[in-house]
Amino acid sequence: MTHELTGKKIAILATDGFEQVELTEPKTALEQVGAEIEVVSPKKGEIKGWKLTDWGEKVRVDKALDQANPGDYDALVLPGGVINPDHLRMDPKAVSFVKEFAESGKPVAAICHGPWMLVEAGVVERKTMTSWPSVKTDLRNAGANWVDQPVVEDGNIITSRKPDDIPAFSKKIIEVLADKTQQLRAAS
Repeated sequence: MTHELTGKKIAILATDGFEQVELTEPKTALEQVGAEIEVVSPKKGEIKGWKLTDWGEKVRVDKALDQANPGDYDALVLPGGVINPDHLRMDPKAVSFVKEFAESGKPVAAICHGPWMLVEAGVVERKTMTSWPSVKTDLRNAGANWVDQPVVEDGNIITSRKPDDIPAFSKKIIEVLADKTQQLRAAS
């Protein structure tokens, strides 16, 4: 089944050190089904990716974090990489942005080390989630039920473990947004 997300606007929150494919591949998958994507960052201009063991390519920042409003988006994607979420979780504006999204009920999708942002935002308690294995203890200590699966959906939170899971991760984000769209159409 092909899903169409025309008219949906999705924020990808990232900074220097995001795992290259964890931003670029979901972004491409979402754009291919018609979604509009904005890369949001505390840093203006460009941010530099991390590609496995060294710096990767730069990605253009579409909107500065201090000018971004969660109400303007239909979903949030949090790429991993060790550096990216570690820096973002030290930024009160980034944490607040994630918390507001999660509490709004809109989909929030985090992969690899991205769930660190959900821990910092205090929104993982009693959620079943997955992540890169080294984040497992942090999630459990914050009250989440950690499982080793390619993709997990619990309420409005979608999580994945690693770059190999990106196809399942992207597919789940698209399905969830398409389902929300169908529910809204049915209700009107």
